Amino acid sequence: MRRIAFVLVAVAILTGVVALMAPAAGSTDDEAALLYGIKIPPGGRNWELISVTHEEGSLNDFRVVLGNDEGIKANREGSCRS
Repeated sequence: MRRIAFVLVAVAILTGVVALMAPAAGSTDDEAALLYGIKIPPGGRNWELISVTHEEGSLNDFRVVLGNDEGIKANREGSCRS
């Protein structure tokens, strides 16, 4: 009986250690964050809206074009393809 209790406690402690060592989802470090299976580059959460498009046909959804300061500047100057 004591062995079973010891094994259960050991498994619980090991599980807790592994859970604490796992990287936190949505971390805010300088590396790319994984969101919905898409890697967002550093600073990507601060990008601004450039335009909105409606994709017709089989997609039939809305899409947005985002950009950082350089992308917004290029869009305003007309040197950006979208």
